[in-house]
Amino acid sequence: MQIKKNGALGLITLGMLIIGIFTLIIIKVYYKANQDSLRPDANLPSLLQLELENEQLAKENEKLWSELSRVQAGQSAAALASQQMDEANMNAGLVKLSGPGIRIILDDSSLDRNTEYGNYVIHEEYLRNLINILWNGGAEAIAVNNQRITTHTEIFCSGAYIQINGTRQMPPYTIVAIGEQNHLKSALQFYFWDKLGEFQQQYGITRKLETPKEPLTVPAGKQVEFRYAEPVKEG
Repeated sequence: MQIKKNGALGLITLGMLIIGIFTLIIIKVYYKANQDSLRPDANLPSLLQLELENEQLAKENEKLWSELSRVQAGQSAAALASQQMDEANMNAGLVKLSGPGIRIILDDSSLDRNTEYGNYVIHEEYLRNLINILWNGGAEAIAVNNQRITTHTEIFCSGAYIQINGTRQMPPYTIVAIGEQNHLKSALQFYFWDKLGEFQQQYGITRKLETPKEPLTVPAGKQVEFRYAEPVKEG
């Protein structure tokens, strides 16, 4: 009886020892796994991959900003060139304009005369003098019989007509000047306008000044085409 009791106790002790050893093994494995996951180099491959991806994104971002800067620079250059072209066309008289201004009408005399010319008709010099006076008075744009006056405009007499911009113009001559009306009218109050007044009384020519309230319009001038002139090459 005593022998059986001792054998049972031995089996129980051996079973408990085996369970204890198994438990220790499980705890050790679990502890090792947790330690490995807590080690600084456990996620090293993931961190390296993330760093490489961030570096690549930074390079692509820098490239995009560089492209954007070039595009913006190109747009700025194009906008500046367009603005300069608009200003050049404006200064050259190649743009149709409207605004406040005055209108002058000149016409030949209808009186009986002993000559076809003399002071009974409007001469090209009358037009040139008036145009210069209006420029001095601050005119921003001038047209005669709907012909824009530019730096290339010619005004000369050719028999029974006056040639302006290569076109034959007959009286009456209507001069339209855009600018501050009071300044333009003040500029006319000089010798030549009064001289035309004397011709009007003596010879019957028409000299009429209008200051309309509505805006006046002058057409765009024609662009001059240089067929023979060319820029001089340096050297």
